[in-house]
Amino acid sequence: MLQCSRLPSTSECGSRNCRSPELTSATNRNGNAQPTPQRASLKLPLKNPLIVVTKSKRRLQLYSDGAVVRTYKIGLGLNPVPDKIRRGDHATPEGEFYVFTKNDKSAFYLSLGISYPNIEDAERGLREKMISRAEHDAIVRANKRKATPPQNTALGGDIYIHGNGSSNDWTWGCVALENEEVKELFAAVPVGTPVTIKP
Repeated sequence: MLQCSRLPSTSECGSRNCRSPELTSATNRNGNAQPTPQRASLKLPLKNPLIVVTKSKRRLQLYSDGAVVRTYKIGLGLNPVPDKIRRGDHATPEGEFYVFTKNDKSAFYLSLGISYPNIEDAERGLREKMISRAEHDAIVRANKRKATPPQNTALGGDIYIHGNGSSNDWTWGCVALENEEVKELFAAVPVGTPVTIKP
């Protein structure tokens, strides 16, 4: 299943080997390609890793033992400002989540599944009669077990942190990074890593 299709087409960068040219070279004043400086490698394993996304700043910060060890520029959903409410709204959710899966065969290079909908989303969905009691209970059970919450209710799902570029807001609600950055993040965080998404 594809997550967060790029509009209007996913064909331009859908392979596992996709690389963005700006990651491998930069251009000097004379127009000549220059190697991009490499930053120091992360010291793995991280201690108590945490991902914090700040939507308004288009920023993802990776923490180890309470200290920021990486900051990445991100792209968001096509409807980037509001909190996600329902399937198809193209908004990026806000709240407390966790990484429920790691996909190394993603159509968007690599991806980390984010546990939307969470318990608060389930409560809202039930209150607003968007989901049934059974769907609500399934979401709550999955979140309490740190498992995959149901992804096919009216609340939506398939929210991932993935590659294919962070230069603009183009996803269907996911958080997008440059491929080399999501590669580093993918290697650094295990399933179960907490994810906070702020407005």
